[in-house]
Amino acid sequence: MRVKKTIAPFYERLSLTLFGLLALGYLVILAKEVLDPLIFGFLFAILLLPIANFLEKRLRLPRALSSLASILLLIAFVSGILYLVGSQISGLASDWPQLKSQVNQSFNDLSEWAQHAFHINASKEMGYVNDTTKKLVASGGNVLGATFGAISSLMLFYVFILIFTFFILLYRRLLLHFIVWVFSDEHTATVHDIVSNIQSILRQYILGLLLEMIVVASLACAAFWMVGAKYAVLLGIIVGLFNLIPYLGIFTALFLSTLITFATGSVRDAMLVAGSVLIIHVIDSNFLLPTIVGSKVKLNALITFLGIIMGEMIWGLSGMFLSIPIMAILKIIFDRVDSLKPWGYLLGGGHEEKKSKIKKMKPTTVDKA
Repeated sequence: MRVKKTIAPFYERLSLTLFGLLALGYLVILAKEVLDPLIFGFLFAILLLPIANFLEKRLRLPRALSSLASILLLIAFVSGILYLVGSQISGLASDWPQLKSQVNQSFNDLSEWAQHAFHINASKEMGYVNDTTKKLVASGGNVLGATFGAISSLMLFYVFILIFTFFILLYRRLLLHFIVWVFSDEHTATVHDIVSNIQSILRQYILGLLLEMIVVASLACAAFWMVGAKYAVLLGIIVGLFNLIPYLGIFTALFLSTLITFATGSVRDAMLVAGSVLIIHVIDSNFLLPTIVGSKVKLNALITFLGIIMGEMIWGLSGMFLSIPIMAILKIIFDRVDSLKPWGYLLGGGHEEKKSKIKKMKPTTVDKA
């Protein structure tokens, strides 16, 4: 007797899907302390994998030693960037009296304008300022304690990232065999294809981001130097670093660079710096980003922006960084599983459909000829 397969109604399947997504999101939020450094460690491990393979195969180093040496090279690279930024910040700290006087003068000018424009009493205004200052001073100990706790948590977070990176590099073959073993033999080729594409695309994406950061920082340094900004190198590095945050980083870089230039220069210099940042952002969005980074991930702008917002809602700033790599991994998986291909098409820009149509049209044209 043949049993007829029953299909659940659409509303029932939709309810189960939504419930599963909500449960998954809740678990992801709960497991942030573990998953956050783990995913960063996974990305760094993919980036360092060629270096580890080179040290292991060419220099005959043991796997543990090659993994450790790769991480030490990464630490040296990051330390070089931090040293460059720190040396510039130390110069900015030496001009603190000038910065303070400039800010005080700007505050006085703003206060006078507010008095004339809104008819505010100067004594009441200064009373509000003094009360706020006293409250800030009284809570200074709490602020200091919270700052120390935040720095300690951040350093521990970085240590966990390095530990996860080391273990992923060390046990990479074991992890690959486990992933292949989980699925049946008929899916072995698909699993290998997904793993190799994830490694290739994520590595190209990370290297593309680093190259884009260097190009943007160089353009910003050159533009700020021509404008005559006092801390052109520091401001250029700030623009390059914050440019790693998609969409939202440019506003932070614009605010910081304009504020520092205004505090150390004139209003004209600040306006020129702000205009330079906007022009660089236009060049980066229309030329650099599509050429260097966009072609690697192949995600459309709408899904990318929604992913960044969702990542910030779930994990904060780190979620904004990780949203695009995670969506790129999902797209690679969706494109290679038949039942999930529509979702892969949704994440992409529709180029796959155009390519498939062109491939289907070519044989017909040849036959007619």
